[in-house]
Amino acid sequence: MGETQVIHAAEALLGDGWASNVRLHVADGRVARIETGMDAVAGDTCAGIVIPAPANLHSHAFQRAMAGMTERRGADPSDNFWTWRKAMYAFLDALTPDDVEAIAAFVQMEMLEAGYAANVEFHYLHHAPDGAPYDNLAEMSERIAAAARTTGIGLTLLPVLYQQGGCDGRPLGAGQIRFGNDISRFERLAEAARKTLASLPADTVSGIAAHSLRAVSPEGLKACIALQPGTPLHMHLAEQTGEVDEVLAHYGARPTEWLLENASVDARWCLIHCTQMTVEETRTLARTEAVAGLCPITEGNLGDGIFNGVEWLASGGTFGVGSDSNVRISLSEELRQLEYSQRLRDRSRAALATRQKSSGRVLLEGAAKGGAQAAGRGSGMIAEGAWADLAVLDTGHIHLEERTRDMALDSWIFAGDDRLVSDVWSAGRHLVQNGAHIHHDSITARYRQTIRRLGSRL
Repeated sequence: MGETQVIHAAEALLGDGWASNVRLHVADGRVARIETGMDAVAGDTCAGIVIPAPANLHSHAFQRAMAGMTERRGADPSDNFWTWRKAMYAFLDALTPDDVEAIAAFVQMEMLEAGYAANVEFHYLHHAPDGAPYDNLAEMSERIAAAARTTGIGLTLLPVLYQQGGCDGRPLGAGQIRFGNDISRFERLAEAARKTLASLPADTVSGIAAHSLRAVSPEGLKACIALQPGTPLHMHLAEQTGEVDEVLAHYGARPTEWLLENASVDARWCLIHCTQMTVEETRTLARTEAVAGLCPITEGNLGDGIFNGVEWLASGGTFGVGSDSNVRISLSEELRQLEYSQRLRDRSRAALATRQKSSGRVLLEGAAKGGAQAAGRGSGMIAEGAWADLAVLDTGHIHLEERTRDMALDSWIFAGDDRLVSDVWSAGRHLVQNGAHIHHDSITARYRQTIRRLGSRL
């Protein structure tokens, strides 16, 4: 067993609820022992409020570098997700593997500083700008892994199958050819990507993703399901009305309806967005134990719609949150936006709270549990045997003055921001200290240089 570190928390949100004066013994990246009602001793790392640090369950890292570039209306009077997508395609043609590694490292650093412990990368940028594979088929996957080696974040890497331009099987357009693979080449790419993770820590996970019912044929989806049994399987689902209309026209069923009829959806699955579902689809999908992968900031930015979180939780559904387009990376704001979207739709308050748990606690515990499930990660709560994915809220911050337990979570999410997160551990790696990543300056400097080079190419 490796060296043990002990974290003393004034308060900690454990798997079975709040406790005071908690000593967390961490060894080999896991919580080895929990003692409650104990004073700190010499050598302990003293912390304020310790909470489970969730996994960010959905990210396209490269899109972070285009944040702020798509907020002006173009010639199209109905600017929407599809016009944003055209701008994204034009942007990614300028990206090199070096750029992607620098951007991914910056994104992962921001995730850690926001309170996330892990990054689930939905990785579909595979090839050169002309669509030709790199000599190393998994070149871009290696760059994501290299970024994780730099930042120390827990990584779940999901190579994404992207076959076609739409349900009719049309060829990929100019902006999409960097994503494209047939089933055979994708199987080779996924295996090569899995091997790139061998040098990363033991909490690293390999999984698979099918982009969407638009971009993957029914045969392609079957291949993804069979490819790495028992590993996380993710897919975009029912994000846009245009997607619903296209799937309905070609398959005779709405996306969620078709998926449930044609695949054995279970706890292995994470379905991203789900903003265009009927009440009955919501109830039925919730009962499969699949995770709803919600990205409220991106969904708001792109005008996707509002996920029915009230009905999902009432039906026993599991959810987690991710930063998707990475236009803004903030755990507290993702959780706030999720709750506020329900309030705005229903003209209510404390929409997701229960009589036993406040809004903030339902949101955080749900995101931690669902994020861990979607990441295939043995965490999700602070418990003996779980990975030590921990975040600390700074009790010295003015927004937490005289705030404890559930009220402290509510104050962080609804009155505060990322500045309340002082420290983060990912599988026992103490990566954020006093509010900043331990390699913040060097990672930021490389990202700055990358942005300057991109600016000269666009």
